[in-house]
Amino acid sequence: MPRADGYQPIDCAVHDVLEASVVRRIPCTVRFTHADGRALEVVSRLVDVYARDGAEYVRLEAGPEVRLDRLDSVEPVA
Repeated sequence: MPRADGYQPIDCAVHDVLEASVVRRIPCTVRFTHADGRALEVVSRLVDVYARDGAEYVRLEAGPEVRLDRLDSVEPVA
């Protein structure tokens, strides 16, 4: 069920994968939908996963912070 602010919590298993990527510091291809609806792709290390104002975010080393419910995929770069 969506929260009042529109944030849709993500699955705990996905959250665990994000946390592991932060710890391992491996570059990932991150695909997400920007707040304005554009589909974006960034190759970056994940620096932090955190909560703010009732939503969760991932901070990218080379790029923006992304609200977790806007993530489409996160894949390690081979």
